[in-house]
Amino acid sequence: MQELTIQTPQREILVDVTAQVQEVVRNHGFQDGMLVVFCPHTTAGLTINENADPTVVRDIMTTLRRLIPHHGDFHHAEGNSDAHIKTSLFGSDLKILVEEGRLLLGIWQGIFLAEFDGPRSRKLWMKWFSATSST
Repeated sequence: MQELTIQTPQREILVDVTAQVQEVVRNHGFQDGMLVVFCPHTTAGLTINENADPTVVRDIMTTLRRLIPHHGDFHHAEGNSDAHIKTSLFGSDLKILVEEGRLLLGIWQGIFLAEFDGPRSRKLWMKWFSATSST
């Protein structure tokens, strides 16, 4: 298993981690197979979305804040219920195909750590599954 540590700079942000994940693939000689990326936090998740136009990230975050405001009719005592709900919508893991040492992402796609209760130090755990056939 490989681990990345990501420092998030604010309470809510989508951090593009595509380059860091690709570096792990390259540095460990992963060639063909599948990479599972897991975020072991209850107030941060993962998503794949467009990383070419920053207004997409802005629109996602603005919409989430409108749909699930920071202060709502929540009972969780820590004051971060919205972060738990947003994380549940995003999910905590991604499965990414790798071919010839490269992440197989669409031309506009990037991998994002979705922070909803920062700033914090977050971990990403990565596990490699090698291809067993040529198909």
